[in-house]
Amino acid sequence: MKKHWILVAFILTFFLAIIFSLIANFLGNFNNIVLIICILVVILVGIIFDIIGTAILSCDEKVFHSKASQKMKGAKTGIKLIKNASTVASFCNDVVGDICGIISGSLVAILVVNIARSGEISLWNVLMASICSSLTVGGKAIGKRIAVKKSNEIIGMVSQFLEIFSKKK
Repeated sequence: MKKHWILVAFILTFFLAIIFSLIANFLGNFNNIVLIICILVVILVGIIFDIIGTAILSCDEKVFHSKASQKMKGAKTGIKLIKNASTVASFCNDVVGDICGIISGSLVAILVVNIARSGEISLWNVLMASICSSLTVGGKAIGKRIAVKKSNEIIGMVSQFLEIFSKKK
């Protein structure tokens, strides 16, 4: 891993956490159904990035060289991702994944406060935190299994997606 990546990850995480925390505070003004949907979306994003981060570490670079020789879309991008696998994995798992965990926890805390203010039973507070934790951990566990088994396919899809945004030569 390149030495400057650690500094970039630190700074990027700092500013992304600020942005997402502001968004989470803004979402606190919405009703509980909107909060629950946002929590589920944030958990899903964390799981997806965790899958990508795990898949990149299990990928076979030879498969992408073969695809590149056949001029398949996304193959060259896939090779670049695999050559930078530790950085990609760190970004996906640590930066995005951890921020999603923190933000989903913040949103759950806001939801719990909203429920407490409405005078509902405190059992809901415990259930919300437990459900959020279970979905995150369980989803990531299932995702890791899929990521290892289908790593080339996952990175192929990610590479094709990234090519949409890459500059054409």
